[in-house]
Amino acid sequence: MDIEELNILLNSETETEVLEFKKAERQYDKDKLGRYFSALSNEANLYGKECAWLLLGVLNDKTIFGTSISDKQLNEYKSEIANHTSPTLSFIKTERIFTEKGKVILLQIPAAPKGQPVSWKGHYYGRDGESLGALNSEEYDRIRNQKVSTDWSAQIISEASIKDLSTEAILKAREQYAEKNPKLKETINNWDGITFLNKAKVCIAGQITNTAILLLAKPESEHYINPAVSKISWILKDRDNIEKDYAHFSCPLLLEVEGVYSKIRNLKYRYLQSGTLFPDEVDQFDPYIIREAIHNCIAHQDYTLGGKINVVEREDGILTFVNSGSFIPGSVEKVIEADAPETEYRNPFLANAMVNLNMIDTIGSGIRKMFVIQKNKYFPLPEYDFSNNKVQVQIIGKVLDENYAKKLALNADLSLQDIILLDKVAKQKKLVDSEIKELRKKKLIEGRSPNFYVSSTIAEVTGEKATYIKQRGFKDDHYKKMILEFIEKYGKATKNDIDNLLMEILPSVLNDKKKANKVRNIIYAMSKKDMTIINRGTRKNPEWIKV
Repeated sequence: MDIEELNILLNSETETEVLEFKKAERQYDKDKLGRYFSALSNEANLYGKECAWLLLGVLNDKTIFGTSISDKQLNEYKSEIANHTSPTLSFIKTERIFTEKGKVILLQIPAAPKGQPVSWKGHYYGRDGESLGALNSEEYDRIRNQKVSTDWSAQIISEASIKDLSTEAILKAREQYAEKNPKLKETINNWDGITFLNKAKVCIAGQITNTAILLLAKPESEHYINPAVSKISWILKDRDNIEKDYAHFSCPLLLEVEGVYSKIRNLKYRYLQSGTLFPDEVDQFDPYIIREAIHNCIAHQDYTLGGKINVVEREDGILTFVNSGSFIPGSVEKVIEADAPETEYRNPFLANAMVNLNMIDTIGSGIRKMFVIQKNKYFPLPEYDFSNNKVQVQIIGKVLDENYAKKLALNADLSLQDIILLDKVAKQKKLVDSEIKELRKKKLIEGRSPNFYVSSTIAEVTGEKATYIKQRGFKDDHYKKMILEFIEKYGKATKNDIDNLLMEILPSVLNDKKKANKVRNIIYAMSKKDMTIINRGTRKNPEWIKV
């Protein structure tokens, strides 16, 4: 870019959603830069632009002020952006323009990829004219719902051939295809390799696809899909989250899934079933859940981001699966409630091939079945996290509260959706308005947002009445009566006296700060409204006595 093109940017009427000026005399705050990068990238996408611009060394009124930011600083900015954006992006280019009034640095920012809003440190930013703020939900959905014109998994690799595929993997694929299509078992044996791969829809007209490399290629053929990778890492961590062991698996993923599965220790868990003196012994992690979670990672990974799939096992009975890319259905609750095939896939060609090779199904019940398996074992339900443009599912292989979980699961009046929402309440996860409305309608929760707890009805059914009282606390009249009885017995009550009297029995869903506020409100009501006590001490050291 030369000085004339710089002048074109400077001659725009004002800053816009895709153009920002910053003074930045000697340096610029990295966190602010990251937020602007996210906002400008998202706005460039929404406005159909290829890029956006951030000019350092220019005032808001477009006057050139000049900047002395060094090349070293610029490299630090680039590194920071690459490390904390998702999907991982950086500047298209950075360029210094020398003018009579000083140097200007132009930072060219790429538009967010189709279907992928850009976040900075897990947060999505946008612009409203010159103002920087959060990307609103409507704009987020507009980017998320953009149709990607090409299916990465169906792309042809012209230089690859069947020789780049694993003979062992193809034999396994034939077995699984025959299992999926028993009526074709005899016919399948008469197909040559390419015919079979075409029929299984792993290849297209005899040509090798990215899907074929992922599922069936020899390890040394992985380079064909570069910069994408075909990798799954298993990592074992101790209770303190310190890594103890690891292993990496590459293509052919059709075979390597069993290698990942074999690494997971999957110890036995013992607990007493009701009505028997003999312990029941089950796997910590159901084999179906492990395979379903790994296959989902493979099918739905966003390979254009260049990331690998991680399977993290912790010694305290927690298994976590992580793949790159957003969760296209939007919410797990939606998937479970629909219990039907998804209408949109990130990798439709790959997903279809995995169906044909009997790795996944299309009835849409995989995630739902994972929830049901955990519920029936009285284990906590799978927990999903969609932050940082990743899909993470955590499986806990143990009972956290056996008595409560067992009775809750056996309550015939509760649907799976009800149990999923109550599981969120028990884990103190944030509920959205629609979930709160549904739980209140069924009288399953009490309390105020965000401090909800299970209702007295559920507490009674599950035998958790004591826990219910601890969470809900008592009515204010109860606490007032306790304070009056204390003063009647001892003649006065200091702040420490009242704290020692009440803090332990206030609702357990409140943190210490909220408990202190509640005590202050009770004292205020007794002294100013009820007129039952009066302070004969000082404001800093009150001594409350009865009126």
